[in-house]
Amino acid sequence: MPRIISIQFSPASKLYDFNAGDIEIGVGDSVVVETERGLSIGTVMRGPVEREGELPGNLVTIKRKATFEDLATLERNIQKGKEAYHFCLQRIVERNMQMKLVRVEYLFDGSKAVFFFTADGRVDFRDLVKDLAHSFHTRIEMRQIGVRDESKMIGGIGICGRELCCCSFLREFQPVSVKMAKEQNLALNPNKISGQCGRLLCCLDYEYETYCSLRKSFPKCGKRVRTASANGIIDKLHLLTGTITLRLDDGKLVVVKRDEVLGDAIAEETQVSVPTRQTVRQEPRDRTPLQQRPSSNTQAPRPAEKVPERVAESVVSQPESTSEKIAPPQGDIQPRPAKKKKRNRRHGHRKPGENPAPRQDLSGSDSNRSEP
Repeated sequence: MPRIISIQFSPASKLYDFNAGDIEIGVGDSVVVETERGLSIGTVMRGPVEREGELPGNLVTIKRKATFEDLATLERNIQKGKEAYHFCLQRIVERNMQMKLVRVEYLFDGSKAVFFFTADGRVDFRDLVKDLAHSFHTRIEMRQIGVRDESKMIGGIGICGRELCCCSFLREFQPVSVKMAKEQNLALNPNKISGQCGRLLCCLDYEYETYCSLRKSFPKCGKRVRTASANGIIDKLHLLTGTITLRLDDGKLVVVKRDEVLGDAIAEETQVSVPTRQTVRQEPRDRTPLQQRPSSNTQAPRPAEKVPERVAESVVSQPESTSEKIAPPQGDIQPRPAKKKKRNRRHGHRKPGENPAPRQDLSGSDSNRSEP
């Protein structure tokens, strides 16, 4: 049964599984292993464990336990990496290249030098690689990394006063969002919730699930609740202490415990009496046909009144109906005939029976004229 060990190649880096074979190895020992990039030295983080079941197909057996010569070679490679870093940084400044050099690492066998850098976009470093290869006489690899990987390699102190999580124990980066900061009632100030890399703090993810579970037992902000002493609106929640800040109707703020909240309260003081709409009884709609309905302009006939005799004599007789036509006066006067509309004749139109006019030659020459 194979004995599996977990190895890391740099502090707080990803762990890789190898087969220890028959070599006696403990936690903290340095071993030489074969990787895709060549020989490398790693540190054992988890002791040999016998696993049952299926094993990964690419499981590699370690070469040997690191000796003093191997550790001396590792130290020389670190010194060569520092020299290459200063030389490359000088060339970047001379060429005014838009990139930031982070670290230079040599492989254990010295067959390749890896240059880690950050940049906002793509960088043309072909001429730079020629200078590096000509100076160090080895294969050169330029690898662009992100700002989080940069902080992991460089290290530093966070706003909490401790070493950065990414370079101390955090092996893999987890996605962090602003929602996590809102859920924990943190001020959305970029200077307070951002880390050294300029991204959101990785520690926002540590207590996010705890805050979500605690919030389920609390009422929502802005809700009106009642207690044994007073009623008010929830102004702020304190999830860790288990208290709630209430805003009373007179504007005072009172801090109560979560257990003192009895339930929802009805805002009786804030209700405004709205007058109810009075229903007006409507008469049934007239369903007579439209043609038989009386017009709105006509007035109802008035009852006949008795007219005095004197007033009756002075009344001039009117025609029976105003709709009678007035006859035209008789005599020699005849009605004026209607004017005919003038027709605008277009070019080329003529009256029927009219002969077309002969064309005139305006050129002035007689050779093209035809005799009648």
